[in-house]
Amino acid sequence: MPRGPIRDLCAAGAAVLLVTAAVLVGRHVQGTSRTLFADWPPLLASWEPHLGPGTPAAVLVAIATVAYGPALAARLPWRALVALTWGTAVAWICSLALVDGWQRGIAGRLTTRHEYLQAIDRFHDIPAALRGFTGHILVGSPDNWPAHVAGHPPAATLTFVLLDRIGLRGGGWAGMWCVTVGATACVAVLVAVRALAGEELARGAAPFLVLAPTAVWMGTSADAYFAAVAAWAVALLALAVTGRSPGWAGASGLLFGLACYLSYGLTLVAPIAAAVLVLGRHGIRARPVLLVSLLAGLAVVPTVFTLAGFHWWEAYHLLVTRYHQGVGGIRPYGYWVWANLACTVLLTGPATAAGLRRTGAVLVRRRGAALLRPGGAAADVRLALLVSAALLALLVADLSGMSKAETERIWLPFALWLLPACAFLALPRTSGSAPAGGIPVRAWLTAQALLALLLNHLLLTGW
Repeated sequence: MPRGPIRDLCAAGAAVLLVTAAVLVGRHVQGTSRTLFADWPPLLASWEPHLGPGTPAAVLVAIATVAYGPALAARLPWRALVALTWGTAVAWICSLALVDGWQRGIAGRLTTRHEYLQAIDRFHDIPAALRGFTGHILVGSPDNWPAHVAGHPPAATLTFVLLDRIGLRGGGWAGMWCVTVGATACVAVLVAVRALAGEELARGAAPFLVLAPTAVWMGTSADAYFAAVAAWAVALLALAVTGRSPGWAGASGLLFGLACYLSYGLTLVAPIAAAVLVLGRHGIRARPVLLVSLLAGLAVVPTVFTLAGFHWWEAYHLLVTRYHQGVGGIRPYGYWVWANLACTVLLTGPATAAGLRRTGAVLVRRRGAALLRPGGAAADVRLALLVSAALLALLVADLSGMSKAETERIWLPFALWLLPACAFLALPRTSGSAPAGGIPVRAWLTAQALLALLLNHLLLTGW
């Protein structure tokens, strides 16, 4: 076997060892000090082997995607591929969620005591709720918000309030909103990769975007919806800097602003956006109005919320205090700062670990010269830079200490941008096979699917 595939296997093996260490050390720490507040560290989950009504569908989607995904990704017309990517992602997310049944897997997820739907009745007067939002963040404040409401800017809860107002009431509608909108994040990443790094790499990434273990936590979590908003902000920016009208940049800015008012942590999408601006710098130089449009769009949502009485920075500082009032102040940083990375392995799968190894190899092999050429970087370097920016965002979130546990859900907006690294495993692509002596793409896809199926059938995940 050539050295490349051997190194890919070593990268995947190192990722497995990291997860094993996190499980063993985590079980020891939790068993002795009970400070991790996770029954099956490093995941917030409990051991509960089970089957459910979604099991046959999940297995069928996995088999079909492994068998036909690479060939269809290579041959379908682009628009058909985009539609198929979204439809298959919805089927994969839903079928995995339904392994736990409709109520426990979808309809009940967003109705628990920590979730957004618990606070809907308190938003009957939306302007008043926004003006008084910060007064209910701290644990000791009167009628303090449920954990997830307090932990996010009010646009997150307002989404479900507005769904309720238009008649889409209850956990079932809220859950399906997160699934169907969240699944579009795969499409957004696909669109961005095509715009920045070319169609061949985008097609290579498509099956991995669909069949990722991230689906276990995208159904049903509001973070899947947040991830989609952030992903489309990046995708629209990529389209704008590669030749579309300034309106695309304005729409991108609007979504970036919304993302920051859905989750404080989505400010860390900035490195990914910066990578897009660097890769599209020639388009920006040709049309500086793109930046004006981007900044104008970016100002809209913060202006509206500020005028309504919600002050982002004040709320964020109160959130930091509340975070340390709860289990976040007890969970040991020394464990989670590396165990979070093990969560990321489970979130993105062994193929992504191998893909990141190839990403690093591309940057080392092509360092310096390619990006500075008048024509810009080669396609593989451009993709490697985009993926590296996402990895940087994730590492900053990790080192901040504000992401101790539950990162399998919280880091969805960043983890999705690591998955395109798997496109390097599909080059050269010949109907889903690998180069002579290499590892077939279908083998990597099988590993991704098996990990997701095992996680969802052996563990009862929570957040």
